[in-house]
Amino acid sequence: MCAKRFSQGSGPSQRQLRVAEVIRHRLAEVFARGELHDPELSRVSITVTEVTITTDLRHAMVYVMPLGGEGAEEVLAGLKRNKAELRHLVAREMALKHAPELKFDLDGTFDRLEEARRLFDDPRVKADVAAPDEDDDA
Repeated sequence: MCAKRFSQGSGPSQRQLRVAEVIRHRLAEVFARGELHDPELSRVSITVTEVTITTDLRHAMVYVMPLGGEGAEEVLAGLKRNKAELRHLVAREMALKHAPELKFDLDGTFDRLEEARRLFDDPRVKADVAAPDEDDDA
């Protein structure tokens, strides 16, 4: 009976999703309000695209991208340099026993999206998509 009580699925639990979303919103507020005391980061608009968190809620991976993608490495270095202050600012708004350790990485979604657009604009791909399928003839 106990083994069937919790989901054995490979995806994150509802609690993980909720906590990750709270972290994402709180970090977005911190960046928007300029609560972080770092002059390099206060000049840049930072987008928090996604947060994933471990099952024990102790480690959170935060995916970010500066507006326009310019200076991404400098922003990432600044976030890593200020992760203790960011962890404190996030923990103030959360009712967890332990504040999660924040790790920052650049979000590559925008690059992959641009690559997909470039592929779909290729004339050979357009011709292949426009061609009738062999299954349609049968």
